[in-house]
Amino acid sequence: MDLMKEIVARAAANKQRIVLPEGTEPRTLQAADRLLADGVANLVLIGEPAAIKAKAAELGLTHIGEAELIDPNCHAKKEAYRDLLMELRKSKGMTQEEADKLVVNPLYLACLMIKAGDADGELAGAQNTTGNVLRPALQLIKTMPGLSCVSGAFLLFTQAKQYGREGLLVVADCAVTPNPNANELGQIAVASATTARAIGGMEPRVAMLSYSTKGSAKGELEDKVVEGLRVAKELAPDLAIDGELQADAALVEAVASLKAPDSPVAGKANVLVFPSLEVGNIAYKLVERLGGAMAVGPILQGMAAPVNDLSRGCSVDDIYKMVAITANQAIAAKQ
Repeated sequence: MDLMKEIVARAAANKQRIVLPEGTEPRTLQAADRLLADGVANLVLIGEPAAIKAKAAELGLTHIGEAELIDPNCHAKKEAYRDLLMELRKSKGMTQEEADKLVVNPLYLACLMIKAGDADGELAGAQNTTGNVLRPALQLIKTMPGLSCVSGAFLLFTQAKQYGREGLLVVADCAVTPNPNANELGQIAVASATTARAIGGMEPRVAMLSYSTKGSAKGELEDKVVEGLRVAKELAPDLAIDGELQADAALVEAVASLKAPDSPVAGKANVLVFPSLEVGNIAYKLVERLGGAMAVGPILQGMAAPVNDLSRGCSVDDIYKMVAITANQAIAAKQ
């Protein structure tokens, strides 16, 4: 877990402006208080300021006054954000009446702040569903140039120090796209490599996983992974990536030497791309529960600016870590 200390330190050394739309949510406030005390990020809390201050006082928090508090119903840029919203959604027939309603929605307001350059990233989901968090982000911030697919990666801190970066693996997609087609799978691979660099601090070696290694089985499932590999190589020609690989061939050098001896990735992969969300979600949770690993995420990938989604069962510590991760994504995006 030294990597988390590195992530926090990188964020503190180059403070980003992170907006938290769920400004009165207790866990969010507690995490914000710690983040401000530790100097990890400049925070914007959206919510009625008196309610935020009252909840902070009730929780015994002493640093919330260092955050910017924005009342979504009454602030200096409300009309400017409304006009920006109408401009961004004019092709969808957005009316002023509709924009007036949406601009006071904290999740829309957070995305408008990012789009206007008034914030560097957003973290939400302690109170809201993934769908509610993603909807305004996809409508307003959209995806990175060249990508159309959003995915969710986890940092998987395992006890097996011989794999990845001293046991750390980046795994995806475990959270967003249920059954990616070949094109989407290639995009997920490229986005996961970006996450490995920006958050994991490692040069990615990407394995596109299957139950087959290099044609040991034949069928539509393997064809999808092979085509996804082609797409990824087209998008990122210099990326170290290979597939299709079974999990053991991707990770274990002895197995790789037998099953894929000419692979540039087999036996030393640090980024694992699953063929479907079902496989990815089951796999990371099994490793977490049976193998004593710790999963941090999901880290949303493929967005034009950092927007991350929390589980509604998240802890204060989860929120703290994810703000630091969001800040690291913002730093990497600017570079």
